[in-house]
Amino acid sequence: MSIAAVFEIGLAAVVLGLAVWTIAVPETYSATVGFVAYGLLVALIWVRLDAVDVALTEAAIGGGLGGVVLLGAAARLRDAEEMAAERPSRIVRLSAATLSASISAALGLAILHLPDPARTLAPAAVLNAGATGLGNAVTNVLMAFRGMDTILEKVVLLLAIVGVWSLAPDRAWGGRPGPRHQADPNGVLAFLARLLPPAGIVVAIYMLWTGADHPGGAFQGGAVLASMWLLVIMAGLADTPPVSSRWMRLILVAGPVLFLAVGIGGLCFGSAFLAYPVAFAKPLILGVEVAMILTIAATLALLLAGAPERSA
Repeated sequence: MSIAAVFEIGLAAVVLGLAVWTIAVPETYSATVGFVAYGLLVALIWVRLDAVDVALTEAAIGGGLGGVVLLGAAARLRDAEEMAAERPSRIVRLSAATLSASISAALGLAILHLPDPARTLAPAAVLNAGATGLGNAVTNVLMAFRGMDTILEKVVLLLAIVGVWSLAPDRAWGGRPGPRHQADPNGVLAFLARLLPPAGIVVAIYMLWTGADHPGGAFQGGAVLASMWLLVIMAGLADTPPVSSRWMRLILVAGPVLFLAVGIGGLCFGSAFLAYPVAFAKPLILGVEVAMILTIAATLALLLAGAPERSA
């Protein structure tokens, strides 16, 4: 048995064990930490499967921004958990575990009974990949062959931020999301908030640009930009913008609006909605990606900041 096989078996065992522990542990905070670690290990699995784009997204969202959201929720629920005297009975927990195991077993059996070779549209996608001029197969599929899914995902992000803002009290509507953070100006957090953002912006731009031909893209770059912005806000070097800010609202809708405009252009001047002209396919896709990285960064950061709490 090779070293790679031993590593993969060990990684699979650790991931499965961590998943069981995350479900079984009674404390919300411990379960959240386990989920973050689980996301980072799953990213390693995607790397081993040569799906680097998926691994980057999993590490940024599952182990990064998603972990921050869950940690914030766990902190808010801590007092409620301490006050709650009742916990689910053993029968309820056993029923939930049985149902989860049954679903997992059914999914496993479905995968094992897939036809060999499994039905796939990969050959058709590869055959027509040259029409967009993109070398990255993942970006090619997301922006061309599954363009409708991609644009709807961005609309969902926009609806999510509207839903979070709708939770604000009347007195804070139009104000600034989250509390005003303060940190020691000479502390480590403030030092990192001054040191890391310039490098993070460069990395995000590189991930966006290289996503046309190599692993990367707007979502990964947007997650990095959001992390840098949140770091500056947490250090107290900047404040969250008020939700009534016109420039911020423009950024939030820039990606979906440009994507929709390109799609309508394909409907008016081409053969179908989101049909890119062959001569302009790559520039149009890169233009949409540039707008999307700003929209994704702003949306993710503001989702983590939460609902407006203070007047502008």
